[in-house]
Amino acid sequence: MVGVAHVIVEPVSMRAWADRTRSGGRSIAIVPTMGALHRGHVELIEAARARSDEVVVSIFVNPLQFGEQADFDHYPRPIDDDLEACDAAGVDVVYAPTAAAMYPDGFASTVHVSGLSDRMEGASRPGHFDGVTTVVTKLFAAVRPHCALFGEKDFQQLAIIRRMVSDLDLGIEIVSHATVRESDGVALSSRNRRLTEAQRRAAVCIPDAIRAGIECARSSTDAGLVVHAAEAIVHAEPLAELDYVAVFDSATLCPVDDISADHRRPGSVRIALAVRFGEIRLIDNADLFPSP
Repeated sequence: MVGVAHVIVEPVSMRAWADRTRSGGRSIAIVPTMGALHRGHVELIEAARARSDEVVVSIFVNPLQFGEQADFDHYPRPIDDDLEACDAAGVDVVYAPTAAAMYPDGFASTVHVSGLSDRMEGASRPGHFDGVTTVVTKLFAAVRPHCALFGEKDFQQLAIIRRMVSDLDLGIEIVSHATVRESDGVALSSRNRRLTEAQRRAAVCIPDAIRAGIECARSSTDAGLVVHAAEAIVHAEPLAELDYVAVFDSATLCPVDDISADHRRPGSVRIALAVRFGEIRLIDNADLFPSP
């Protein structure tokens, strides 16, 4: 491995570093990633640096959260590029454990968050969030951070991790960061690099669908019409296959059918969707009533 000076690969070594750091009175922030770092990750790292004395970036492609073996096998793993990006961003430690270190023979435990894990991504990818919460719990146990930073592109994941941290009294501040987008509105994602040029051009239907939903919500309280407006944009793109569009309460993740006056304020209701382009599945979401 090249790049940053301090790369840790074993949980016991990571925990020892964290114990020394905390005993020295220094605060720790973690940015959990699966690698293939992009500008969105860099912004998370910068936000972490502003909050803490030490910044840890974890790089681990977690097999427990992949429903399809092909998706796991083809997930990009440019580790040298990632380490150089961490070095350039001033990361203090990269925690890059192996699958054998994270899930040794006999590993039999999972972390499950009921309710929040059962809809949207949970319904489309059974078991996905159990894999997420299990690996995040293990990362938190090894790194012992004071705060952890996550992007809002994975809004459901963010809500689930907040609930898990609260329920288990982990004492870690969960900090969200706005989705970082390309100039055409497509959310940055490590999976974008797997798209063909034609698929990447077609992916603009996702932010276009979100905008259509937001526009519809300005004049209608019927969430079904909002969903249909977004669906129409995706269905019009030949290379896109729609998985779902959802309008949901930002706090509970419950579906919203009637967008009443109580919901028509920034931060109350969001729209989310998942779309396939061949084997590549992209997700996105946004506030249905964004601040001016």
